[in-house]
Amino acid sequence: MSNAHDRLFRALADPTRRAIFERLCREGEQTVGALTAQAGVSQPAVSKHVAALKQAGLVRDRQDGRQTHYSVLPGALTPLIDWTSRMAGFWENRFDDLEDLLKRMDQ
Repeated sequence: MSNAHDRLFRALADPTRRAIFERLCREGEQTVGALTAQAGVSQPAVSKHVAALKQAGLVRDRQDGRQTHYSVLPGALTPLIDWTSRMAGFWENRFDDLEDLLKRMDQ
């Protein structure tokens, strides 16, 4: 797995970061102040979480004067979707093999 994949999984493994990412997905562009209002953690903590999401390629920032606005990058979850699809195929094949074995054992 590449470093980019590792950063993506590491970023989404944290429940606070996942909640921030989900909020950006649902509500669109937000400032750190707006994200902090509902995050249940301090503004410096939210800033660190947003930085991790940005480093993982999940969000981007846009300056507007003194405010920084964050939004989800289109296609940010594509590597995760690709990986889960490959893993689903892997396990489906294993279950099919197990089913065939059990049928042969019953005969």
